[in-house]
Amino acid sequence: MKLFYTPGACSMACHITLRELALPFDLIKVDLATGRTETGDDFRILNPKGYVPALELDHGEWLTENQVILQYLVDQVPAGDLAPPQGTLERYRLMEWLAFIATELHKGFAPLWNRDLPKEVHQMARERLGKRFGFVEKTLLGHEWLLGPNFTIADAYLFTVLNWAHVLKMDLSPWPGLESYIHRVGNRPHVKATLTAEGLV
Repeated sequence: MKLFYTPGACSMACHITLRELALPFDLIKVDLATGRTETGDDFRILNPKGYVPALELDHGEWLTENQVILQYLVDQVPAGDLAPPQGTLERYRLMEWLAFIATELHKGFAPLWNRDLPKEVHQMARERLGKRFGFVEKTLLGHEWLLGPNFTIADAYLFTVLNWAHVLKMDLSPWPGLESYIHRVGNRPHVKATLTAEGLV
């Protein structure tokens, strides 16, 4: 498999998952500004959506969208701990979290990347994210990971998105539980390896 990624982008969740599952893969870096891969290919031809992550499977098919790729990857190792078994209520809880992270957190950061938007819009986005951060922190209270005792793909995705708060210099001190969670995930060996491979440490 080939994972097309941009350092620190949401594709990092897939990168972490590949390493956690010990699946063989190649990394292909994408410059989203130019639309070119590190090998010089036009990424927009390979993936008309033009954004990461994109996963090229061994038989030539492609998958896009974080939630889909993450679940595809864990289903390649059904005996692993990164997702509850298919068809269980716990699996739907996992899907619930993936949807929440994608729509309420991931997309919630979108206005903050656009420096041309008015400060009032940025402030509204920060306030909305703050409410979501509070919900996540309450969920994590007394738990090591989002779904309980096991680290899952939802944690890989949440860690990736929460890291953007640091990039954007958002103050997370009102949510100390999130800060400790980020530190906890960041200390996992495969997460450290991912950050190193992406040139983020």
